[in-house]
Amino acid sequence: MAFAKWIGAFFGLLSGGPFGAIAGYALGYIVDDFISNSNNLLSSDEQKSHTQQKRAGSTNSAGHTRRTTYTSRGSQQEGERNSYLFSLLLLSAHIINADQKIMHSEMEYVRRTLRNNFGPAAESQGNDILLRLFERQKQLGTALWTEQIRQCCYQMVGAMSIEERLQLLAFLCEIAKADGKVAQSEDEEIRNIATWLSINPNEVDKLLHLGTNKLEDAYQVLGVSPDATDDEVKRAYRKMALQYHPDKVATLGDDVKAAAEKKFKEINAAKELIWAARKL
Repeated sequence: MAFAKWIGAFFGLLSGGPFGAIAGYALGYIVDDFISNSNNLLSSDEQKSHTQQKRAGSTNSAGHTRRTTYTSRGSQQEGERNSYLFSLLLLSAHIINADQKIMHSEMEYVRRTLRNNFGPAAESQGNDILLRLFERQKQLGTALWTEQIRQCCYQMVGAMSIEERLQLLAFLCEIAKADGKVAQSEDEEIRNIATWLSINPNEVDKLLHLGTNKLEDAYQVLGVSPDATDDEVKRAYRKMALQYHPDKVATLGDDVKAAAEKKFKEINAAKELIWAARKL
């Protein structure tokens, strides 16, 4: 399975710790293949320099061989993108199985999203990765798996912007709604993830009310009361629009940005409902 065509094994700041361990298990041999081929990310001059250092056996003051660090912007962006995509699948696996039931509707939502936004290969490979993650969850047991997810979320906080983490949370809310109802266990785990991602759990209430044509839901989306003043409503909308604007995740790739645009349209639809009701 050519995971590297969609999600590679180069994770940058998230290469180590629980995140790196789970990613290594889920992606399997592709990790070693990707690392062994990492020189393809280097310019010819960097490759030459790397080769010369290797031949010279250059060492640091402790006598250890120095490792070349690749800091090109292209490599950094690739690491950030891979981190985001794997985080999406990792947290999805946790929420899908939060109630100990792997629902077809929730799996299909993830597959459809991958297919529509990233292509057929992503759908197939993403599905395989999810199955590997379910397998790992079973091996570790609920308590240890949940602790691993918590630690992974802490790593994500250090490697991702708040806007990127909000997009992950929004996707998890959509998964929970995919079967027509949000189980209490799913709701609790999404709120736990929000807390671990340093996001106010109240954000979950906003996201779970997206996508309807009900005025009361629209107020929930903006996090304001129907009794709020026009200025309060406008401020709430501006804050949310800024947080969820697709441009905030543009560096992760056009496909990630396109997925964020759907959420942004739903936020604007909620805003239009309120604006129409208030004749703003």
